Amino acid sequence: MDLQGKVALITGGGRGLGVAITKRFVKEGARVCITGRHRETLEKVAKTLPKGSVHVCPGDVSRDEDARRMVEETVKFGGKLDVLVNNAASDVKGRITELDPADWRKVIETNLTGPFLLMHFAIPFMVKAGGGSVINIASLGGTRCLPACPAYNSSKAGLIMLSQQAALDYGPDKIRVNAVCPGGIDTELLDEMILPMAKALKTDKQGALDYFSKHVPLRRVSKPEEITGLCVYLASDESSFMTGA
Repeated sequence: MDLQGKVALITGGGRGLGVAITKRFVKEGARVCITGRHRETLEKVAKTLPKGSVHVCPGDVSRDEDARRMVEETVKFGGKLDVLVNNAASDVKGRITELDPADWRKVIETNLTGPFLLMHFAIPFMVKAGGGSVINIASLGGTRCLPACPAYNSSKAGLIMLSQQAALDYGPDKIRVNAVCPGGIDTELLDEMILPMAKALKTDKQGALDYFSKHVPLRRVSKPEEITGLCVYLASDESSFMTGA
């Protein structure tokens, strides 16, 4: 697979899966703009990659003006925008009666409103360029419930439907939109998901991992590299007839 000449915008590119996707895209020849809330975190990632291959753009994907700026800076950096990866996400655990309404709104705004805003501002540039690919990082939680994750599960289910809607509406403009739905991924962010789940299940970390893994046919969580290859495929011309997945 080849991403030579492609320009991509990857949200949440400062940690976890976002870092892995960024590094793989650059390895395959793309130039990438990465976003996140903290400039210093993004710059640490950029310093590990060839000079000129990565542009950092700190901001909050749930804010209209930040989302617009992220897209505009990507186009300024690369001269165009071929690929948008909506990877930024947040989560606050707790059953419905335990979840602060402000935390509910935060998760929905980051995980669902953010991708909407990025697509809202990015798709016109893609249409003008004759096509593009949007990759929305959804989740297993968008297809089935995980314990004590009402906001996260709801936001990811919404993102899957938003992806299908965009694929239907913008297919005639040669814009492909697909949702990737991984389960647990072995990154530094795994504890943020597992530890609150352990509390909800009244067990320890290993007990929560065992609970999670027993629902996975391979009985384990995934490695980032097992997700990035799919993202490269969806970003490349080899997936030119795949949309709405």
